[in-house]
Amino acid sequence: MRRIDHETVLHATGLLHVGLATNLALAVALAPLLVLLAMVPDPTLGWPALVLLAGALAAPAFAGVAAVFAAVAADGPTTVLRTFARAWAGGLRRTVPLGLAAGAVLVVVGVDAVALAGTDLGAATLPLLVVVGALAVAVAVLALVALAERPAARVREVLRAAVWLAVRRWPFTLLSLVALLALAAAVATRPALGLGLAASPLLYVVWANSRWTLRPVLGEVEAAR
Repeated sequence: MRRIDHETVLHATGLLHVGLATNLALAVALAPLLVLLAMVPDPTLGWPALVLLAGALAAPAFAGVAAVFAAVAADGPTTVLRTFARAWAGGLRRTVPLGLAAGAVLVVVGVDAVALAGTDLGAATLPLLVVVGALAVAVAVLALVALAERPAARVREVLRAAVWLAVRRWPFTLLSLVALLALAAAVATRPALGLGLAASPLLYVVWANSRWTLRPVLGEVEAAR
């Protein structure tokens, strides 16, 4: 039986620490939303406001997670909380509007879907509405990863590249959306389990997919440097 060396154990322990600390930072960043969900008897009644709040809180939180994963990929296990806090605070001015914009698109799509439900027009337009909502989320995720990698990039240029790459590399986009849906379902049914255990692995899939999708853009920036 092959023995596991000490360095491997230390590396695995470091990655476990990164995952748990990232989940903790994410839970703290999303705490207002979690508290509100626990206090509201029926969240479906005010779902548009909850979606907007979720977008505003989740965008800077995911940017912090992306910064942590990027630091780990570059240097190995790192100071998670400090890296997360720096990226979260430093990107608020740009990430919050991105999250609100994605949330607003989801609200419009949801309202239209409810209004057209059961009608012939609704049956014809529902697939289009789903695509628009999914694309809004995918573009926001790609933009947040790009901004975490290149904080000096212009938001307009990042969004333009994100729209193009989200459509062109749609298999990776679809996989990221599935991972996000799985995380949302886990948090909705078991918040402690979803944020305590599932968040880091699933968000790592989203981050890795997004980074691969953005390779044409990030590679050009790296080559220019």
